[in-house]
Amino acid sequence: MTWLVVGLGNPGDQYAATRHNIGQMVIDELAKKNSIKLSSHKSRTDIAAYKLGVGVDAHSIILAKSKSYMNETGGPIKALANFYSVQPENIIVLHDELDIPFAAIRSKIAGGDNGHNGLKSMTSAFDGPDYYRIRLGIGRPMGQQDPADFVLKAFSKVEQKDLAEFIDRGAYAVESLISNGLELTQQNFNS
Repeated sequence: MTWLVVGLGNPGDQYAATRHNIGQMVIDELAKKNSIKLSSHKSRTDIAAYKLGVGVDAHSIILAKSKSYMNETGGPIKALANFYSVQPENIIVLHDELDIPFAAIRSKIAGGDNGHNGLKSMTSAFDGPDYYRIRLGIGRPMGQQDPADFVLKAFSKVEQKDLAEFIDRGAYAVESLISNGLELTQQNFNS
């Protein structure tokens, strides 16, 4: 069975370390953990593939990062899903989530987009929200800061102390969802 694991974010070095790109940071961690490199695909994505598990229980995993901006993510990911014949129920989307505390992880299937432009684009491209999500908590901004500005800023010095461990847990949550299913992953990772 093939799984498509998508890290939402914006392309370019100026966005690479921002809160909005936490999903892509987890994709990079999964690639590093599995000693693979992402390379360009004709769908306007960067991808890498590996196997999780052994023998008949092994899962094929395709890691993906769109080369388009967050609000245009759906098109390239839909093209990639079509290329590999992956259905929405075998897609996991990693994304930043304002409504849960920093470093908290929540997994679910389907649901609304909560104003997240990457999820809006994915739901539109796939004609529905029936894909898995791993929601990576970034918390809400303090005071009057606009959430749109907050997500495009780098993590604070305090957050950076725990960022590597957070990204690592996000990578393990992906592999747990694929290997163990949603319920067990929620029990183990939903903090």
